[in-house]
Formats: sequence, C-alpha cells, structure tokens
Amino acid sequence: MTVGDLLDLLSACDRDASVRLAVNPFFPMAHRLGGVEKALDEQGRPMVYIAESPEAEQFGPLPSAVAIALTWQGPVEAPARRRRGAARPNDGQ
Repeated sequence: MTVGDLLDLLSACDRDASVRLAVNPFFPMAHRLGGVEKALDEQGRPMVYIAESPEAEQFGPLPSAVAIALTWQGPVEAPARRRRGAARPNDGQ
C-alpha cells in the first residue's frame, strides 16, 4: 500500500472519526495511533511508518465484523445445540 492508496481509503471516511490500528491477526486487538514518521528503506526509497501511541494504549479485541472484513477470521456461527435427553432414574445403582 502506498500513501496515495491510504489517502484514497481515508478520503471516504468521516474526518472526525477516531482512528485505531488493528494488529495481530491471530489475536486481533485495537491500538491508538501515536504518530506518522517518514524514513528511507534500505534501498533509499521513501517509507512512511504509522506508530502506536507512546502510552501503548490498547482498546481490546477488534469487533468481529472488522476481523472478518480484514479476512483475519471467517464468519463464525454458534454450533447447533443437541437436544438433551430426559433424566432417567438409575434403579438404585
């Protein structure tokens, strides 16, 4: 993804919406953004880094809909419940 790609995606969002960073697809959590830094990679190409908040503030698990949209997890349905049998006397055993 490039900065232009990110700007295109963000331009469709509410400018007053809070921003969170989704991390770790195996234990998806939401974090507060802390800043943006420009740098060069090993080949001298420009890079932009989005950093986590200095307080490392974590907001808890991502909403399931977000994890599904990121394809970090599939839609999950509750397993079907099996009908439980009636209690039977054990004939004194």
